[in-house]
Amino acid sequence: MGDFALYGGSDEEYAAVRKYNAEVEADPDSFENWDNLINAVTAVEGGLNRNSSPQALATFRDAYDRLLAKFPLFFGYWKKYADAEFNIAGPESAEMVYERGVAAILSSVDLWTDYCSFKMETTHDPQLVRELFERGAACVGLDFLAHPFWDKYIEYEERQEARDRVFALHARIIAIPMHQYARYYERFRGLSHQQPLTSLAAPETLARFRSECEAEVAALGGPPKPELELERDIRTKIDSMYYDTFTKTQSEVSKRWTFESGIKRPYFHVTELEHPALQTWRDYLDFEEAEGDATRIVCLYERCLTTCALYDEFWFRYARWMHAQKGKTEEVRHIYMRASTLFVPISRPGIRLMWAYFEESCGRVDVAKDIHAAILEGLPDAVEVVKSWANLLRRQEGLEAAVQLFKYHINTPTVDMYTKAALVAEWAWMVWQTSRRADAARDIFTENVQWYADSRMFWERWFQFEREQPRRPDASSQAGQKPRQEQVGRLQRMRHVLDEMRNRSRLSAAVKMQLAQVYLDYLVQCGGAPAMKEFLALDQEMFGPASVANITKRSGDLKTNGAPPPGELDAASRARAEARHFNFFELHTLPDPEAQGPADFN
Repeated sequence: MGDFALYGGSDEEYAAVRKYNAEVEADPDSFENWDNLINAVTAVEGGLNRNSSPQALATFRDAYDRLLAKFPLFFGYWKKYADAEFNIAGPESAEMVYERGVAAILSSVDLWTDYCSFKMETTHDPQLVRELFERGAACVGLDFLAHPFWDKYIEYEERQEARDRVFALHARIIAIPMHQYARYYERFRGLSHQQPLTSLAAPETLARFRSECEAEVAALGGPPKPELELERDIRTKIDSMYYDTFTKTQSEVSKRWTFESGIKRPYFHVTELEHPALQTWRDYLDFEEAEGDATRIVCLYERCLTTCALYDEFWFRYARWMHAQKGKTEEVRHIYMRASTLFVPISRPGIRLMWAYFEESCGRVDVAKDIHAAILEGLPDAVEVVKSWANLLRRQEGLEAAVQLFKYHINTPTVDMYTKAALVAEWAWMVWQTSRRADAARDIFTENVQWYADSRMFWERWFQFEREQPRRPDASSQAGQKPRQEQVGRLQRMRHVLDEMRNRSRLSAAVKMQLAQVYLDYLVQCGGAPAMKEFLALDQEMFGPASVANITKRSGDLKTNGAPPPGELDAASRARAEARHFNFFELHTLPDPEAQGPADFN
């Protein structure tokens, strides 16, 4: 949409459109930019109508399609789009927009109500209208705030003068815990007095009530009651039955009232929610899951994920809950697909990796590979994703396939060198963990240290590797005695890694101290009798005052007048060099129920 000359409009005519489109392209996450663009495209040629030029209509549709692809949960814009299409191209075109809308946001009471209202006004076949209302009822009928939808459904049946259907709708609604439940019950009672007995209850229920009434009369020893009196008694029992339904609904509403009153924003928006709002959803989901009604649980999850769509916490939760239900493989897949392709940004790849693990568990290994590849198209430096893909190959095809993947990304020119350093370390670690070939893994570290000495992750993995080398019992040692020769060899190798890190890397003193602490801890925990001499000497060099410290042994390390020596890393490079890479689940901590203020999407 960058070149509006293709649509035939003049520069003056499309000046506002060009301006706001440029702002959208510069910041596509800004709601205000999109709103300005939509207002501009609808104002072209003095306002869109059936006589607008094809160029103006193409501009208008392109803007709406892009907006709703980016933000499919903006229900109000689906309504505006459908209204505009109705004015431009008629009911068929508007209906197509509504269908796209309800497919994108199934849980929107407002959108379903608008769609059904539109269908009422444009369709003369009652069966088609009722089918749409029933589709809507399946999606939003259990919503606590579904009364506008049910009111519209009742309104339609009243227009059709279908009194039996109006009564049947009220009979359905009084069993649903909703905000305005009492209003429907009062209307239901009035309608029930106008209905024949056969419409008030199932035949077996009526037969049971009749038997009970007759038995009560017989127990008193009186003559049988006339039919009218018997019918009155039966109606009393039916009233009591429906009153029990009302009191149960009232109780269910009371249980949910606290949660519902805590939901201050029941619709989607790009701005952050407050922490208490997220906690309300967590508590509400806990409650509904404890109640155990799967239909209501799904309904609440869909409501929650309309409001909290940008918080992947709730997508994880929904998928995990659904996975625990039997026979719901496709439903789980659909949850992961929606989260990954529509709502959670690729900068947070955790939900996509979970999708890949799910597909692998289902035997769809090629799909799992494709998901990893798709993430890396947008995040080529995502160490976690490359490592995850390599482990997928290791599980399914063997170590060599995983190694080839590591090598491919290490040799890719567009991959950051600090990412490559982490991948080399993960490659060596995988060789050790899988084959237990310590020499082969050590060779990977030593052959690559000249390139990646400035990576914290490289040194951390190397330390970890050397520390975890197994102790091999010395045949000459007595039972229970530590294999001293192997212990000394391991200490020497760890000290070698430490010296290499101090000599070769340009990491900050703080990071070098942290890495040295690994070796100091090992000396305390696993060192022999003379270990404390080395401990104290190294402690002095790493943590002593400037007059005795020697953190880095490279020449030219000392600063002159506070300025860094030549060859030091700049701030941006040092941030990347010293960054740590975490698995996504390490960053998902338990939420703080007492947290206040806006909740960051990340």
